[in-house]
Amino acid sequence: MLKLKYSKSSFECGTDEAGRGCLAGPVTAAAVILPNNFKNKVLNDSKQLSHKKRELLRPIIEQEAISYGFAHIFPEEIDKINILNASILAMHKSIEQLSDVEFIVVDGNKFKPLNNIPFETIIKGDGKFMNIAAASVLAKTYRDEYMNKIHEEYPMYNWKKNKGYPTVEHREAIKKYGITKYHRKSFRLLPEQLSFEF
Repeated sequence: MLKLKYSKSSFECGTDEAGRGCLAGPVTAAAVILPNNFKNKVLNDSKQLSHKKRELLRPIIEQEAISYGFAHIFPEEIDKINILNASILAMHKSIEQLSDVEFIVVDGNKFKPLNNIPFETIIKGDGKFMNIAAASVLAKTYRDEYMNKIHEEYPMYNWKKNKGYPTVEHREAIKKYGITKYHRKSFRLLPEQLSFEF
């Protein structure tokens, strides 16, 4: 069973990102403050949940949260500042949409201070605390929604299914069709890194 939160602060927000290891699309983060009486038996780290369960949880989280936010950082920016900085920037942007944040809990072990708000990084935090798990569900569902949308523009990469992750199918499509404006040029897009003409 997940604990509700890490600290004693009433307005503790959990934050997490999705899409860090992808070859295409944004890195997306979300931040959530849950009320002290929040309960949910299904909520878990989004990677442990089926697509159907994530889709069911998203409106519940959005309705019951005190506040929530999400942000996409797109490939052009990722290529400029690197994926770690882009992930933290996405978290910062999502936290800035919340009101009255007193404490931040972050999934993972890397974060940069934001507005002097105290924070704690927690490895595998999305499997320990509900507010981080809720953020992981929102980050994943908002990112998936975006990938489904750009799939319509470039169906040959099958982003609807692989969501931009480095699957064999995605890499084969890159080999065959080259790259798009949605690919992260700073990433190793092919195992042998065939050179692309940008």
